[in-house]
Amino acid sequence: MKHFRWWMVACALWLSVLGLSGCAGHPQVGDGQTPITESDEPEVQKRARIRVELATGYFEQGQTTVALDELKLALAADPNYVPAHVLRGLVFMRLNDMRLADESFRRALQLNPREPDALHNYGWFLCQQGQLPQSVDLFNRALASPTYGGQAKTLLAKGVCQLRARQNAEAEASLARSYELDPDNPITAFNLAGLLLQRGDLRRAQFIVRRLNNSELANAETLWLGIKVERRLGDTLPMEQLAQQLQRRFPQSAEWSAYQRGAFHE
Repeated sequence: MKHFRWWMVACALWLSVLGLSGCAGHPQVGDGQTPITESDEPEVQKRARIRVELATGYFEQGQTTVALDELKLALAADPNYVPAHVLRGLVFMRLNDMRLADESFRRALQLNPREPDALHNYGWFLCQQGQLPQSVDLFNRALASPTYGGQAKTLLAKGVCQLRARQNAEAEASLARSYELDPDNPITAFNLAGLLLQRGDLRRAQFIVRRLNNSELANAETLWLGIKVERRLGDTLPMEQLAQQLQRRFPQSAEWSAYQRGAFHE
């Protein structure tokens, strides 16, 4: 499955950033899954939330040291603020300190075992450590939350982890559901189309990869995947059109070199 490699690297970065979406900008969800509105928010939690919002911005800009400083202040204000522990885990993941990352995610789930963003991010962390069964269990627990708005990203993460474990049928099911919820995500579309091509479901693969290649998110790998799909279908004209795009836009790419060699099975 060499043609998945680049997008899976991109996926790791994208998922880490998206994992912040539910934990940094909103008041915490209580154990009973009842959102705390800003008018109900205790002052200490408000201070912690503001610090986490600042830390999120620094983290997204790659300023991990400053992000950690803000998280220290957040946890000093409210040691039990779950989003601070979740973001701390993501920061330590980026710093490759897996012991402290694991400790942070565990603490978040100790404070709230049903917090979906904590479940999602700890699942992604365990996936990176090769602990697939545990990661899938955490993803499933996040998906079971009736108030969780990140279903598509967690299904994508689950599908990517299953793909890495070569569980293609399970990965296809996860990615297909993620695609239903968020058809504009290029990582979901690329990986799902690739699996469909492998399985021989060519028309579905064609629909998905054509839609992707008609967007501004097309790149050398998506064009190459589109070429492979059109070739398998025997659609010569669209295949040649994609090849022309690949040559014009990415003449130095490995994909254009593979096309010139006729290496359609790499």
